Amino acid sequence: MKKLSLSLNLCFYLVFLSLFLIVSCRKDSSTEPNNTLIPANEYNAEVPLAWYQLMLDIDRYAPGYRPPAAARMMAYVGIAAYESVLPGMPDYNSMRSIYPYLNLPTVSPGKLYYWPASVNASLATSFRLFYPHIKSADFAKIEQLEAKFHNQFLLEQEEEVLNRSRTFGKLVAEEVYRYSASDLAGHEAYNNPRPSSYIPPAVGPNGEKLWQPTFPDFTRALFPYWGQVRPFALSGSELIAKPPIPYSEDPNSRFYQQATETKLLAQNASFEDRWIAEFWSDDIFELTFEPAARQISIGNQMIIADKINLDRAVELYAKLGMAMADASIAVWNSKYIYNVIRPIDYIRRQIDPSWSTILNAPYGNVKSLTPEFPAYPSGHACFAASAASVLTDIFGNNRSFVDNCHVRRFEFIGAPRYYNSFHEAAAENGYSRLPLGVHFRMDSDEGLRIGYYAGKKILELPWRK
Repeated sequence: MKKLSLSLNLCFYLVFLSLFLIVSCRKDSSTEPNNTLIPANEYNAEVPLAWYQLMLDIDRYAPGYRPPAAARMMAYVGIAAYESVLPGMPDYNSMRSIYPYLNLPTVSPGKLYYWPASVNASLATSFRLFYPHIKSADFAKIEQLEAKFHNQFLLEQEEEVLNRSRTFGKLVAEEVYRYSASDLAGHEAYNNPRPSSYIPPAVGPNGEKLWQPTFPDFTRALFPYWGQVRPFALSGSELIAKPPIPYSEDPNSRFYQQATETKLLAQNASFEDRWIAEFWSDDIFELTFEPAARQISIGNQMIIADKINLDRAVELYAKLGMAMADASIAVWNSKYIYNVIRPIDYIRRQIDPSWSTILNAPYGNVKSLTPEFPAYPSGHACFAASAASVLTDIFGNNRSFVDNCHVRRFEFIGAPRYYNSFHEAAAENGYSRLPLGVHFRMDSDEGLRIGYYAGKKILELPWRK
């Protein structure tokens, strides 16, 4: 009897021990360490790079997303990507510290997050929200890219962690989109880029001839109210360009001399100048991406070349978008304050009635085009300079690079070009508009100034703790 009692006690003990171990094991497997701050720099930039490469494909065909609307969209998408990774970037500040009406979600304390999955969901959600009107084939690319990464992540991380990370990234993107929607002048302006309500003035207060829709297509003004869009860092007088050279028809005037320079550069363009002019153009819808996306293309190429990690990549895209957005607000605001006539009109009226630009549309054979907005300041120059500031900040000063963005083009000279620095590339981009025949030198100079200033202001925001 005593032996039976001992056996029973031993059995009860063993059963209790087994249950204890089972419960303990379950508890250990379900309790996650406090890993919310696993640094994002432990991951590569594969996910955001793939999404921004897709952005270049979509940008080429997205109706209404011409400059400057594209730059604004890139700013908000970049902020969403940045914030979806921020908890894994302990040295960085959230945008909520700068923009108090941006009510961003937070991560759950003590829970593990997988930042590649978070940024994948953020960018997929942002693309769906900001590109609701694109072709079904392009929309399908968004679905396919998100699914591709999710299936890849399932081999790398627990599904519970992935779901939590995806939810966080999606909520971040939705909140950033809500914040975008509070800017009535800019949000969804791509739906009406050439409002019929705007009638450009033909004559200025001193009798000067002002910008009007230009030969040969006479397209209505593009984004004439863009100066009302909410900026990220600029304000007040910072959004107004310096006054242009006064209009004059006197052959000895500075205005006439600048027109003569553009005329001669375009009609006598050397091989090098034609290459430069066509290489930076990006003016023709559905032929290439537009000028803001061109800077994204350079950023993508640099991410590949320098193999920067996830944290620096999302920082790059946020800063690039915000700098170009602010620069373009200032430039487009100024364009419709000064309404400076385009070279095509001035030169044909005052110097040579048969003169043409060298901006041609390969498809449709439309020749001697000019962008559909006033000349001063230059949008290309502002995008180039603002981007150069950010690219230099991320990749370093005097960083040489080769721009391969048009290497497969055959409609124009798309051969790669080499640069000693991002600033050198920005200066060439600004200059390219002169031999193309669509700008005066003052347009380029002031566009570069505004772009550099906008880039400086964005970089001065409290990004780091």
